Amino acid sequence: MASNQDQPWLLENGNLKGLTKENRTGRTAHNMSSSSLRKKSDLTLVSKVPCSLLRQFLTNLQEVMLGTKLSVLFPAIPLAIVAQCFGFARPWVFALSLIGLMPLAERVSFLTEQISFYTGPTVGGLLNATCGNATELIIAIFALAQHKIAVVKYSLLGSILSNLLLVLGTSLFCGGIANIRREQKYDRRQADVNSLMLLLALLCHLLPMLFAFAAGASASVTSDPSLHLSRASSIVMLIAYAAYIVFQLWTHRQLFEAQEDSDDDGVVSDEAPVIGFWSGIVWLIGMTAVIALLSEYVVGTIEEASDSWGLSVSFISIILLPIVGNAAEHAGAIIFAFKNKLDITLGVALGSATQIALFVVPSCVIIAWIMGINMDLNFSAIETGSLALSILAVAFTLQDGTSHYLKGLVLLLCYIIIGACFFVTESPLHHSNIVNVGLKTSNEVVFGA
Repeated sequence: MASNQDQPWLLENGNLKGLTKENRTGRTAHNMSSSSLRKKSDLTLVSKVPCSLLRQFLTNLQEVMLGTKLSVLFPAIPLAIVAQCFGFARPWVFALSLIGLMPLAERVSFLTEQISFYTGPTVGGLLNATCGNATELIIAIFALAQHKIAVVKYSLLGSILSNLLLVLGTSLFCGGIANIRREQKYDRRQADVNSLMLLLALLCHLLPMLFAFAAGASASVTSDPSLHLSRASSIVMLIAYAAYIVFQLWTHRQLFEAQEDSDDDGVVSDEAPVIGFWSGIVWLIGMTAVIALLSEYVVGTIEEASDSWGLSVSFISIILLPIVGNAAEHAGAIIFAFKNKLDITLGVALGSATQIALFVVPSCVIIAWIMGINMDLNFSAIETGSLALSILAVAFTLQDGTSHYLKGLVLLLCYIIIGACFFVTESPLHHSNIVNVGLKTSNEVVFGA
C-alpha cells in the first residue's frame, strides 16, 4: 500500500481524498473491464526491505509490472527494442512491438484509475476519457508524421469496427451461450446515447465523400472543398464529444455508472489506491513514452511486415492493429458478458467506439492541419460503407434492451465478411483520396475521356 502521509494535500479530515463512499461508487465500464485482468500482488517479500525509499519503489514496481494477468507479455518490449537496435528483420520488430502494446494499454487504464482516487471521480473520468484510447492516437500521430495518411484512416476505422462488431459480437455470443437459459437484459438508454453519437460521426464521414460524388469532377477540383468540409466537420465532432463528456460525467452520470456486485470472483477490488499520486503520474508518463516508442516501431515497419506476410496494409491496419492493441480491454468486456453484466460490456464496446469516432478521428484531422498535412474525412466507399452498415447493424441489435447469442453471432459474421473484404483489397498506401480517383476513372469510361 502506498504511503501518502507525506502528501498532506491529499488528506481530508485524516482520510484520503477520493476514498469516500460517494467517490468510490460509479466506476465506469472501462474501469470495471480493466480490473477484470488485474491480480493482487504478494508484497510479503518486498515489505521486508529495510530502506523505505527502496521498499516503496519496489512496491510500485511490483504493482505496476506484476499486478496484471498480462505481465507475461512485458518481455516483448525490451525484445522489440533490441530487435530494432540490432537490425533484426522488420516483421519481427513489428510483431514484438504489437505484443508489447497489449499490456501497456491495460496499465495506462490502471494508472488513470489510481490517479482518480486522489483527484475525485470527475477529474478521473476526464483523465480516463483522454487516455482511454491513447495507443490509437499515438500511433496515428506517428503515422501522420511520416505522411502515412492511409494507415491513420485504416487503423482508426479498424478500431471502431472491432469495438462495434468483434468485441460486442463476441461478448453477446459468449454471454448468450453461457447464460442460454437466462434472459440477458441491459439498460437501453446508454446504448441509445452512444448510437446517436455514432450516427453523428457517420454523417460527418459521409458528407465529404458524398460531396465528391455530387461534384462529379476531378480530384483537383474537389479536394480543397472536401478538405475544408472535413476540418469543419471535425470541429463539430469535437464539440459534440465535449457535450458527450459533460452528459456522461455531470448531468446524466447515472446512465454510465457500472454497478459493482460483491460476487465478482477473480476481480480485484479497488477500494484503496495501491500507489501514490505522484508515483502514478510518473508511471503514466513513463508508460506513455514507451507506447510512443513502440508506436513509432509499428508505423515504421508496417510496410515491411505487409510484404513479408503477404497481407495488405489495409488488412493489417484495420484488422490486426485494433485486435492486438485493444486485446486487454476487449478481454475484460467478454469476461463481464460471461457474468451476464452486459451494461459493462456495452459501456466498453460502444464507449470506446464513440470516443474514437468523435474524439480521436477529428483530433487527427486537426493535428494534421496544424502539421501542414492535408488529411480529410473522405474515406473510400468500401470503408465508409462498412462503417455505416456496422453502426446501423449495432443500432438495430440493441434496440429492444435484450440479448441472445444469435445477435452476437450475426455481428461476428458481419465482422468476418468485412475482414475478408479488406483481405482481398489491395489499396495504395499513399492514396488518401481514393474515392476521387475512382470517380475520375469512371468518368473517363462513361464519357470516353
